[in-house]
Amino acid sequence: MSEKQKLTRPRSGRMLSGVCAGLANFFGLDVSLVRVVYVMATIFTAFAGVVIYFIMLIIIPEEPNRYYKND
Repeated sequence: MSEKQKLTRPRSGRMLSGVCAGLANFFGLDVSLVRVVYVMATIFTAFAGVVIYFIMLIIIPEEPNRYYKND
């Protein structure tokens, strides 16, 4: 069986905090497409996307550091 994929913000390939990159990885989409759709949605919803971005920044965990294990 395949392992369940979790929504996380990646440590590499991100521009600001990795929310769009995490969504792109989770849904198997190109990160540029997700970013363009997000910007268009933000503009057409009177910048409500900014609030949603910060909420997702708080909710979505960052992927674990594979080089440093805190046991």
